[in-house]
Amino acid sequence: MSAFYETVARFYDAETSSRTDDLALYSRLAQQYGGPILDVGCGTGRVLLHLAKEGREVYGVDDSREMLARLSARLKATPRLKKHIHITEADVLAYAPPVTFKLVLLTYNALMHFHTQEQQIALLQHLHRLTAPDGRLILDLPNAGEMFATQDTDSLILDRTFIDFETGNLIMLHSVSYLDRTTQLMRVQWIYDEVHEDGTVKRLFAPHVLRYFFYAELRLLLQVCGFAVTDVFGGTDEEPYVDGCERMVVYARPLAQ
Repeated sequence: MSAFYETVARFYDAETSSRTDDLALYSRLAQQYGGPILDVGCGTGRVLLHLAKEGREVYGVDDSREMLARLSARLKATPRLKKHIHITEADVLAYAPPVTFKLVLLTYNALMHFHTQEQQIALLQHLHRLTAPDGRLILDLPNAGEMFATQDTDSLILDRTFIDFETGNLIMLHSVSYLDRTTQLMRVQWIYDEVHEDGTVKRLFAPHVLRYFFYAELRLLLQVCGFAVTDVFGGTDEEPYVDGCERMVVYARPLAQ
């Protein structure tokens, strides 16, 4: 998973600065279930820092050194948060924290980085061991039905534009994608065009692969790995999960083994 993020780490915070719609959800869940909280694939700390600012004890694990370096830099700017935060650079499957967690978060698309059924089962079984008996596992994913209904295209698409925090340069983010509906894998070529003051453009290519999940499939995976789904929603405002919704937000509780 880390190769893609090693490549795009310098753009990540600027690119995701507007992605805040899920933070209120994690605040509510933290209020309901308490801590400690595990953020799987914590990256530069988008969710982790938000929860720490609210006084929550948060653990983060990520295998991208570049992303965690940027999280460390952000922590230097807010040293008061360090007492709430525990960061580990590791493959999550090898992660062995000294506690179990009241909340285990796989935030925005995190599960999609585990492409094979063997990887998914290994991950979910490991997270079952890390989840307190009265805790919850939370997964935020796109609604696969919406993506699978779209028409294929090999066009270059302008996905978004943003300003690089470090240079002030305009970044034009394009993509070319291909969805294999048999393997449920989306292969994306992200293209970052950085426009410099003199009008020249520097182009960065960052290939990425994401695995889509349907609800029935995910519910069965969770069951096999010792979880029971308690709720499924169509977004982070806990709206109904219905045909046409953009997201699939799943809450699961661990079953006794």
